[in-house]
Amino acid sequence: MRESYSRVLRTASQGYAVDLSAFLVAWRTTSLPDREVVDALVHPVHGGPSPALAAVLGRWPGSYYWSDEPDGRHLVLTRPFARRRERWGLHVALFLATLLTTTFAGAVVAGTIPFDDPLSLFTGSYPLPAHLVRAWAAGLSFSVPLLAILLCHELGHYLAARRYDVDVSPPYFIPVPLFPTFIGTMGAFIRLRSILNDRRQLFDIGVWGPIAGFLVALPVLLLGLAQSHAAPGHGAATGLLLPMGTQTWILGDSPVTFIARHLFHDGAQAVIVGPLAFAGWVGMFVTMLNLLPMGQLDGGHILYARLPQRAVASGTPRCSTRSVPCRRRACGRGGRRWRCLRRPSRRRR
Repeated sequence: MRESYSRVLRTASQGYAVDLSAFLVAWRTTSLPDREVVDALVHPVHGGPSPALAAVLGRWPGSYYWSDEPDGRHLVLTRPFARRRERWGLHVALFLATLLTTTFAGAVVAGTIPFDDPLSLFTGSYPLPAHLVRAWAAGLSFSVPLLAILLCHELGHYLAARRYDVDVSPPYFIPVPLFPTFIGTMGAFIRLRSILNDRRQLFDIGVWGPIAGFLVALPVLLLGLAQSHAAPGHGAATGLLLPMGTQTWILGDSPVTFIARHLFHDGAQAVIVGPLAFAGWVGMFVTMLNLLPMGQLDGGHILYARLPQRAVASGTPRCSTRSVPCRRRACGRGGRRWRCLRRPSRRRR
């Protein structure tokens, strides 16, 4: 353990060093490429925190949060380094391209642009409508709410990461033609350009994306279903139906759409939805997919953050419940070792 906060340097914005050693029992400092993290065990007298500690924390040049652990109250402080410059031109270009492709998909859903042969876009044989701009603009009722859902989803991740001073990129949108996705996009993502130093950060960053996306997708879906109309005479088809060219796609049903059908359409067995309701349906579907507990999906991150203590892999150090996966890094001349960010089980006083 370090004997003082010698690594907490003076900053141009603060003009002085922040010394917390008088309030702490023990601490550990971890230097990452984008920030410095101090995991400190606070003296019980100041765990409230005390007015004196609160006054000093008000001058801390970064973020901090509290964590109640078996050995006492911990204070996790983060001091960010200089942030890198973002390539905003690329992010804006991808967003505008995605707006173009999703609006085209929305125009197909609205019926203003015919689209029976997906391969015609690639062969150059697609017949453009006479009033292309007007027909294309009809798809904005689908693209705008859909991109709002995707943007809020990614901003949930982004703002949670910035809350912990983690180096994270703005959202990257992925535009694709109507074929093969039929909605004009493969979604969006952000890049975490640094490792996380505990599972609380992993959980918060993972969970706030689906929550933010859901809070926008639900009212969009309900508003769209309120503007939809019942579809009598559709045989055995029930739930939500989407006209797509000469075909009718069955979107199925869910507890939310089942309640909405009975609330807005007196229990109609089938409802014809328009572009707005379809955008809300896609947003809810994407949120559901992201919550699957696997791989690099949000659900996988949330599940891992809540798993009990376990070994990451055979022969590697065992991570505590507040750690993130170990990573291998080079050290020395050709040497390699495993490094795991974890709180030691015993602290020196």
